[in-house]
Amino acid sequence: MNVFITGGTGLIGSAVVAELLGHGHTVLALARSDASAQAASAAGAEAIRGGLADLDVLRAGVAQADGVIHLAFANDFSSARALANAVAEESAALTTLGEALVGSGRPFVACSGTPAVPGRASTEADPISAEGPVGGRGRAVRGVLGLASRGVRSSAVRLPRTVHNEGAGGFAGVLTGIARQNGVSGYPGDGTQRWPAVHAHDAAVLFRLALEQAEAGTSWHAVGDEGDRVRDIAAVIGRRLGLPVESVPVETYGPLGVIFAADQPSSSAHTRQALGWEPKHPSLLEDLENIQP
Repeated sequence: MNVFITGGTGLIGSAVVAELLGHGHTVLALARSDASAQAASAAGAEAIRGGLADLDVLRAGVAQADGVIHLAFANDFSSARALANAVAEESAALTTLGEALVGSGRPFVACSGTPAVPGRASTEADPISAEGPVGGRGRAVRGVLGLASRGVRSSAVRLPRTVHNEGAGGFAGVLTGIARQNGVSGYPGDGTQRWPAVHAHDAAVLFRLALEQAEAGTSWHAVGDEGDRVRDIAAVIGRRLGLPVESVPVETYGPLGVIFAADQPSSSAHTRQALGWEPKHPSLLEDLENIQP
Protein backbone atom coordinates (compact mmCIF):
# COMPACT_ATOMS: atom_id res chain seq x y z
CA MET A 1 0.00 0.00 0.00
CA ASN A 2 0.93 3.65 -0.32
CA VAL A 3 0.30 4.83 3.25
CA PHE A 4 -0.33 8.45 4.26
CA ILE A 5 0.93 9.00 7.80
CA THR A 6 0.73 11.96 10.15
CA GLY A 7 3.35 12.25 12.87
CA GLY A 8 5.75 10.11 10.87
CA THR A 9 8.96 11.65 12.19
CA GLY A 10 8.24 11.42 15.93
CA LEU A 11 9.44 8.73 18.33
CA ILE A 12 6.56 6.41 17.42
CA GLY A 13 6.05 7.57 13.85
CA SER A 14 9.65 7.05 12.78
CA ALA A 15 9.42 3.45 13.99
CA VAL A 16 6.12 2.99 12.12
CA VAL A 17 7.60 4.38 8.89
CA ALA A 18 10.55 1.98 9.13
CA GLU A 19 8.19 -0.92 9.82
CA LEU A 20 5.98 -0.09 6.84
CA LEU A 21 8.90 0.34 4.45
CA GLY A 22 10.45 -2.86 5.71
CA HIS A 23 7.31 -4.78 4.76
CA GLY A 24 6.92 -3.51 1.21
CA HIS A 25 4.68 -0.48 1.72
CA THR A 26 5.45 3.03 0.49
CA VAL A 27 4.93 6.04 2.75
CA LEU A 28 3.73 9.60 2.23
CA ALA A 29 4.53 11.52 5.43
CA LEU A 30 2.98 14.79 6.59
CA ALA A 31 5.85 17.17 7.43
CA ARG A 32 5.20 20.44 9.22
CA SER A 33 8.77 21.79 8.81
CA ASP A 34 11.78 21.56 6.50
CA ALA A 35 13.55 19.49 9.17
CA SER A 36 10.65 17.03 9.34
CA ALA A 37 10.53 16.80 5.54
CA GLN A 38 14.26 16.07 5.43
CA ALA A 39 13.91 13.42 8.16
CA ALA A 40 11.03 11.74 6.30
CA SER A 41 12.99 11.71 3.04
CA ALA A 42 16.09 10.35 4.78
CA ALA A 43 13.98 7.52 6.20
CA GLY A 44 12.79 6.57 2.72
CA ALA A 45 9.36 8.23 2.74
CA GLU A 46 7.97 10.93 0.49
CA ALA A 47 7.16 14.14 2.35
CA ILE A 48 4.10 16.35 1.91
CA ARG A 49 4.44 19.73 3.63
CA GLY A 50 1.80 20.78 6.13
CA GLY A 51 0.53 20.40 9.66
CA LEU A 52 -2.62 19.01 11.29
CA ALA A 53 -4.34 22.37 10.89
CA ASP A 54 -3.80 22.32 7.11
CA LEU A 55 -6.98 20.47 6.21
CA ASP A 56 -6.59 20.80 2.46
CA VAL A 57 -3.15 19.18 2.71
CA LEU A 58 -4.68 16.31 4.70
CA ARG A 59 -7.26 15.79 1.97
CA ALA A 60 -4.51 15.81 -0.66
CA GLY A 61 -2.60 13.19 1.31
CA VAL A 62 -5.63 10.91 1.53
CA ALA A 63 -6.24 11.28 -2.20
CA GLN A 64 -2.81 9.76 -2.90
CA ALA A 65 -3.07 6.92 -0.38
CA ASP A 66 -4.34 3.36 -0.14
CA GLY A 67 -4.50 3.66 3.64
CA VAL A 68 -3.99 6.21 6.44
CA ILE A 69 -2.27 6.07 9.83
CA HIS A 70 -2.72 9.00 12.20
CA LEU A 71 -0.14 9.65 14.94
CA ALA A 72 0.41 13.42 15.08
CA PHE A 73 -0.45 15.44 18.18
CA ALA A 74 0.81 18.82 19.40
CA ASN A 75 1.90 17.38 22.78
CA ASP A 76 1.63 20.79 24.47
CA PHE A 77 0.91 20.04 28.13
CA SER A 78 2.05 23.44 29.44
CA SER A 79 -1.47 24.47 30.45
CA ALA A 80 -5.07 23.29 30.34
CA ARG A 81 -5.77 25.73 27.50
CA ALA A 82 -2.81 24.56 25.43
CA LEU A 83 -3.87 20.95 25.88
CA ALA A 84 -7.46 21.77 24.90
CA ASN A 85 -6.21 23.53 21.76
CA ALA A 86 -4.10 20.50 20.81
CA VAL A 87 -7.10 18.20 21.29
CA ALA A 88 -9.33 20.47 19.18
CA GLU A 89 -6.75 20.60 16.37
CA GLU A 90 -6.43 16.83 16.31
CA SER A 91 -10.20 16.32 16.38
CA ALA A 92 -10.69 18.53 13.32
CA ALA A 93 -7.90 16.67 11.52
CA LEU A 94 -9.42 13.26 12.28
CA THR A 95 -12.81 14.43 11.03
CA THR A 96 -11.23 15.67 7.81
CA LEU A 97 -9.25 12.48 7.22
CA GLY A 98 -12.30 10.34 7.92
CA GLU A 99 -14.63 12.28 5.64
CA ALA A 100 -12.09 11.99 2.81
CA LEU A 101 -12.13 8.20 3.21
CA VAL A 102 -15.89 7.64 3.41
CA GLY A 103 -17.10 4.97 0.99
CA SER A 104 -13.59 3.98 -0.10
CA GLY A 105 -13.15 0.76 1.92
CA ARG A 106 -9.59 1.87 2.68
CA PRO A 107 -7.99 1.34 6.12
CA PHE A 108 -7.73 4.22 8.58
CA VAL A 109 -5.75 3.53 11.75
CA ALA A 110 -6.00 6.14 14.50
CA CYS A 111 -4.27 6.14 17.86
CA SER A 112 -5.67 6.72 21.32
CA GLY A 113 -4.78 5.82 24.89
CA THR A 114 -5.62 2.65 26.78
CA PRO A 115 -8.62 3.18 29.09
CA ALA A 116 -8.42 3.00 32.88
CA VAL A 117 -10.83 0.65 34.67
CA PRO A 118 -11.01 0.68 38.49
CA GLY A 119 -9.71 -2.49 40.10
CA ARG A 120 -8.42 -4.33 37.04
CA ALA A 121 -6.43 -4.13 33.85
CA SER A 122 -8.42 -2.65 30.97
CA THR A 123 -9.05 -4.72 27.86
CA GLU A 124 -9.80 -4.04 24.22
CA ALA A 125 -13.51 -4.46 24.98
CA ASP A 126 -13.56 -1.52 27.40
CA PRO A 127 -14.70 1.83 25.96
CA ILE A 128 -12.22 4.66 25.75
CA SER A 129 -13.02 7.56 28.07
CA ALA A 130 -14.60 10.68 26.65
CA GLU A 131 -14.15 12.63 29.89
CA GLY A 132 -11.23 14.35 31.61
CA PRO A 133 -8.39 16.53 30.26
CA VAL A 134 -7.99 14.50 27.07
CA GLY A 135 -11.59 13.30 26.77
CA GLY A 136 -11.88 15.09 23.45
CA ARG A 137 -9.34 12.68 21.98
CA GLY A 138 -11.53 9.80 23.07
CA ARG A 139 -14.60 11.32 21.44
CA ALA A 140 -12.68 11.92 18.20
CA VAL A 141 -11.44 8.34 18.04
CA ARG A 142 -14.95 7.06 18.73
CA GLY A 143 -15.94 9.04 15.66
CA VAL A 144 -13.22 7.34 13.64
CA LEU A 145 -14.45 3.90 14.68
CA GLY A 146 -17.98 4.96 13.75
CA LEU A 147 -16.80 5.36 10.16
CA ALA A 148 -16.98 1.57 9.91
CA SER A 149 -20.65 2.01 9.01
CA ARG A 150 -19.72 4.47 6.25
CA GLY A 151 -17.38 2.35 4.18
CA VAL A 152 -14.09 2.92 6.00
CA ARG A 153 -12.03 0.08 7.47
CA SER A 154 -11.31 2.15 10.55
CA SER A 155 -9.52 0.88 13.64
CA ALA A 156 -7.74 2.27 16.68
CA VAL A 157 -4.43 1.28 18.21
CA ARG A 158 -4.56 2.23 21.87
CA LEU A 159 -1.19 3.26 23.21
CA PRO A 160 -0.16 2.91 26.86
CA ARG A 161 1.04 5.76 29.07
CA THR A 162 4.64 5.32 27.97
CA VAL A 163 5.83 4.43 24.48
CA HIS A 164 9.60 4.33 24.87
CA ASN A 165 12.84 3.89 22.96
CA GLU A 166 16.39 4.27 24.31
CA GLY A 167 15.06 5.54 27.64
CA ALA A 168 12.97 8.35 26.12
CA GLY A 169 9.28 8.90 25.46
CA GLY A 170 5.84 8.95 27.04
CA PHE A 171 4.89 9.68 30.62
CA ALA A 172 8.17 8.20 31.87
CA GLY A 173 9.94 10.72 29.65
CA VAL A 174 7.91 13.51 31.25
CA LEU A 175 8.96 12.26 34.70
CA THR A 176 12.58 12.29 33.55
CA GLY A 177 12.35 15.84 32.21
CA ILE A 178 10.72 17.17 35.38
CA ALA A 179 13.29 15.32 37.50
CA ARG A 180 16.11 17.07 35.64
CA GLN A 181 14.43 20.45 36.16
CA ASN A 182 13.52 20.01 39.83
CA GLY A 183 16.44 17.96 41.12
CA VAL A 184 14.08 15.28 42.45
CA SER A 185 12.81 12.12 40.75
CA GLY A 186 9.20 12.44 41.81
CA TYR A 187 5.97 10.53 41.61
CA PRO A 188 2.42 11.52 42.60
CA GLY A 189 0.77 9.98 45.66
CA ASP A 190 2.26 6.82 47.10
CA GLY A 191 3.54 5.69 43.71
CA THR A 192 1.75 2.34 43.73
CA GLN A 193 -0.40 3.33 40.74
CA ARG A 194 0.55 1.33 37.65
CA TRP A 195 1.25 2.57 34.15
CA PRO A 196 1.32 0.28 31.09
CA ALA A 197 4.12 0.66 28.55
CA VAL A 198 5.42 -0.56 25.20
CA HIS A 199 8.60 -0.19 23.16
CA ALA A 200 8.13 2.02 20.10
CA HIS A 201 9.32 -0.70 17.72
CA ASP A 202 6.77 -3.16 19.12
CA ALA A 203 4.02 -0.56 18.79
CA ALA A 204 5.06 0.01 15.18
CA VAL A 205 4.47 -3.65 14.35
CA LEU A 206 0.92 -3.39 15.72
CA PHE A 207 0.16 -0.31 13.62
CA ARG A 208 1.23 -2.25 10.53
CA LEU A 209 -0.85 -5.28 11.50
CA ALA A 210 -3.91 -3.11 12.10
CA LEU A 211 -3.43 -1.43 8.72
CA GLU A 212 -3.16 -4.77 6.96
CA GLN A 213 -5.59 -6.95 8.91
CA ALA A 214 -7.90 -5.15 11.33
CA GLU A 215 -11.63 -5.39 10.73
CA ALA A 216 -13.64 -2.18 10.62
CA GLY A 217 -14.57 -0.66 13.96
CA THR A 218 -12.05 -2.58 16.09
CA SER A 219 -9.68 -1.46 18.84
CA TRP A 220 -6.31 -2.96 19.73
CA HIS A 221 -3.94 -2.61 22.67
CA ALA A 222 -0.24 -1.92 22.08
CA VAL A 223 0.68 -3.00 25.61
CA GLY A 224 3.97 -4.70 26.29
CA ASP A 225 4.13 -4.17 30.08
CA GLU A 226 0.72 -4.45 31.74
CA GLY A 227 1.61 -2.03 34.51
CA ASP A 228 4.77 -0.83 36.29
CA ARG A 229 4.43 1.01 39.59
CA VAL A 230 5.23 4.67 39.11
CA ARG A 231 7.58 4.73 42.09
CA ASP A 232 9.55 1.90 40.47
CA ILE A 233 9.80 3.99 37.29
CA ALA A 234 10.89 7.01 39.34
CA ALA A 235 13.45 4.87 41.19
CA VAL A 236 15.25 3.94 37.95
CA ILE A 237 15.13 7.56 36.78
CA GLY A 238 16.51 8.76 40.11
CA ARG A 239 19.32 6.22 40.10
CA ARG A 240 20.31 7.03 36.51
CA LEU A 241 20.30 10.79 37.20
CA GLY A 242 21.77 10.57 40.70
CA LEU A 243 18.72 12.26 42.24
CA PRO A 244 16.60 11.57 45.35
CA VAL A 245 13.31 9.75 44.76
CA GLU A 246 10.21 10.96 46.60
CA SER A 247 6.51 11.73 46.36
CA VAL A 248 5.66 15.17 45.00
CA PRO A 249 2.36 17.09 44.73
CA VAL A 250 0.04 16.13 41.89
CA GLU A 251 0.11 19.79 40.81
CA THR A 252 3.72 19.25 39.73
CA TYR A 253 2.36 17.65 36.58
CA GLY A 254 -0.06 20.42 35.59
CA PRO A 255 -3.13 19.37 33.59
CA LEU A 256 -1.83 15.79 33.44
CA GLY A 257 -1.69 15.45 37.23
CA VAL A 258 -5.02 13.67 37.60
CA ILE A 259 -3.99 11.17 34.92
CA PHE A 260 -0.55 10.63 36.44
CA ALA A 261 -2.12 9.81 39.80
CA ALA A 262 -4.49 7.14 38.46
CA ASP A 263 -3.95 3.38 38.55
CA GLN A 264 -4.36 2.29 34.93
CA PRO A 265 -2.92 -1.13 34.06
CA SER A 266 -3.95 -2.58 30.70
CA SER A 267 -3.97 -5.96 28.96
CA SER A 268 -3.19 -6.85 25.34
CA ALA A 269 -4.19 -10.52 25.54
CA HIS A 270 -6.88 -10.25 22.84
CA THR A 271 -4.61 -8.26 20.51
CA ARG A 272 -1.86 -10.86 20.81
CA GLN A 273 -4.25 -13.74 20.16
CA ALA A 274 -6.21 -12.15 17.32
CA LEU A 275 -3.44 -10.43 15.37
CA GLY A 276 -0.48 -12.58 16.36
CA TRP A 277 1.30 -9.55 17.85
CA GLU A 278 4.09 -10.34 20.30
CA PRO A 279 6.34 -7.65 21.84
CA LYS A 280 10.04 -8.51 21.52
CA HIS A 281 11.90 -5.38 22.59
CA PRO A 282 13.06 -4.31 26.10
CA SER A 283 10.54 -3.53 28.83
CA LEU A 284 10.20 0.01 30.16
CA LEU A 285 12.28 -0.55 33.29
CA GLU A 286 15.01 -2.17 31.19
CA ASP A 287 14.92 0.60 28.61
CA LEU A 288 15.14 3.36 31.24
CA GLU A 289 18.64 2.13 31.96
CA ASN A 290 19.58 4.01 28.77
CA ILE A 291 18.89 7.39 30.42
CA GLN A 292 22.09 9.43 30.41
CA PRO A 293 23.01 11.34 33.60
